[in-house]
Amino acid sequence: MQLIVYCLVYPMLWFISKLPWRLFYAFSTSIFFLIYYIFGYRRKTVTKNLQLVFPEKPYNEIKKIRKDFYKHMCDMFLEMIKSISISNDEMKKRFKITNLDKIQELEAKGENIMVFMAHYASYEWSNVVDIQTSFQAVGIYKKIRNKYFDRLVHRIRARFGSRVVTSKDAKRVITEDQSKAPGPYMYGMVSDQTPKLYNGFYWTDFLGIKVPTFTGADLLARRLGLSAYYLQVEKIKRGYYEATFVTIEEDPKNSEEFSIVKTYLRLLEKQIQNKPEYYLWSHKRWKHRNSLSDAPEGATID
Repeated sequence: MQLIVYCLVYPMLWFISKLPWRLFYAFSTSIFFLIYYIFGYRRKTVTKNLQLVFPEKPYNEIKKIRKDFYKHMCDMFLEMIKSISISNDEMKKRFKITNLDKIQELEAKGENIMVFMAHYASYEWSNVVDIQTSFQAVGIYKKIRNKYFDRLVHRIRARFGSRVVTSKDAKRVITEDQSKAPGPYMYGMVSDQTPKLYNGFYWTDFLGIKVPTFTGADLLARRLGLSAYYLQVEKIKRGYYEATFVTIEEDPKNSEEFSIVKTYLRLLEKQIQNKPEYYLWSHKRWKHRNSLSDAPEGATID
């Protein structure tokens, strides 16, 4: 059954990826119309999240942010499909690194680094770094149930030189890499979503609400001495992004516990407060906010 679904869907994805840009974004607009006005995909969840985070905003403003978010979401997910066939030159044109010299400096030193990413603006096109440095980029992701689409994700990212590792295997693979050559390695982790409640060993404020937070990247950076950076992605206009590597911690082994993840969340918060429409509001990020009493024994509450 998985193969049948893949064989039916993949030709459509390939066709979409080959559309000229003007038709590509016209198609995205039509998808937005269907998802927003006809199907109402997760509208209640998005509205609830926005009202929770921005209680001071009038409903008309919430509605505008919501609508702009859906437009961006459709663009973003179709841009992921565009990765099937986009050229290296086009990728570099549309996703620019503002301080590539910083990364090239780290590359020259042979440093291995941890890059914190977020569901903000565009994260799929961030593998443009792979084609501009000799870093071995390693992306950590959640395995897709359909094994054929899972292989497609691997194939797309391998086009630009990335390795893809499941979150289940991340700790083992990253630890093993530190004793291998050649490097340098760049580990990218999207760390802004919510962990399972039984894994919520660190609770802190995110946009003013106490929630459990993923701490794996923080722990590995400190334990293995990986300098930590935040890939701050901004949407310049439709189909164009700029990303900056913002330093979080260059001396991780001597940093305080959870200080890296806290700094990361504060940086992300500033982006969201500035332009909230580019965050992924359709995820239930705050679903455990009222479950603090159910936190695992020994959990840290900040």
